[in-house]
Amino acid sequence: MLGKILESLYQKVFINIIRQRSDTVVYVHNYSKKGDLSHYEEVFQTTTPSQEMIEYINSFTKESPYYYITVLDTSAQQGALPSCKKNLLQSYEDLTTSEYKCINKEWTVYTSKTDLYTLEKEFGDVGIDFVFSPFILLATFFADKINNTLAMYALIIDSSVSVMVFDSGRLLFAEHVAMLVLDEHENIILEEAQEDVALDLDDDIDLETIDVDDNIDDLEGFSYIENLDTIEDIDEFSQGEDLEEELYENEAQEKGTEEETNDNSHFNEDYQRFSMIQDAINHFYKDERYESNFLENIYIADYTHVSNDLKRYLEDEMFLNVYIRSIDIGSELYSLAKKELGL
Repeated sequence: MLGKILESLYQKVFINIIRQRSDTVVYVHNYSKKGDLSHYEEVFQTTTPSQEMIEYINSFTKESPYYYITVLDTSAQQGALPSCKKNLLQSYEDLTTSEYKCINKEWTVYTSKTDLYTLEKEFGDVGIDFVFSPFILLATFFADKINNTLAMYALIIDSSVSVMVFDSGRLLFAEHVAMLVLDEHENIILEEAQEDVALDLDDDIDLETIDVDDNIDDLEGFSYIENLDTIEDIDEFSQGEDLEEELYENEAQEKGTEEETNDNSHFNEDYQRFSMIQDAINHFYKDERYESNFLENIYIADYTHVSNDLKRYLEDEMFLNVYIRSIDIGSELYSLAKKELGL
């Protein structure tokens, strides 16, 4: 009782951390029983906790004894599987070196135990309360879509692409792929591949020729998606989300006509993302372990401001209907952490 009274006297501080290829974004949200109070954002040019980052985090956590630190899992050795039955999981992936958790009693997320241990050690000075899988983030973000249709869903961040295929709320397939850091020679090869695709897109397309067949239990103070057994309680998006996707596309087109750059790196990255999604779709179609159905739609949660080229590649090369929503991962992690605490 006394604890509840003391808790009501303090605001709660949520620190949400997103590590990218060359930097780390720290989002801070202050919360009270009356609701959200304020939020802050800072980018640090490091992928490991620097003294500057730790001091920044501590400047907020010292304001209240009730603070929670959340990290987005960016491990390369992670994924999601379309079952919770242990005898079936092993047919998809060797999980002996992974931490895994059943979601909705239907599908499983997993990640590397070694990477979790390393993560906890790196953030030892501040501690970690929650680590959220990008697949949980993706399924929650598109909760208004996954229960109603067959489609692929993709989360695009600076360092990786995570994809999932749902059919009426049932997970069929998932894959997580880390972005490659290309050297100058590899960039030239990628540019040539882009040019080939651009030329192909100018040719007539015969749709009839398409052939889709061609545990760390002792880690103290560490919670891996603790108690997140369902995503059904997440508030669904309104019907206005489809309009949001259209507006996002229009804004991207306007920005593309207004801004021109001689730097092809962003376009090369989007072509790499297209190739990763294309490979994932081929894997889904050809791997007999997965129940594959023909995909017509892909919904993308975009954290990087992808160019319109990615949409065009997917539409013209893969014949997909492409819908893109901008995602604020800091706010999404904040919402997931609050749900964990029953707020």
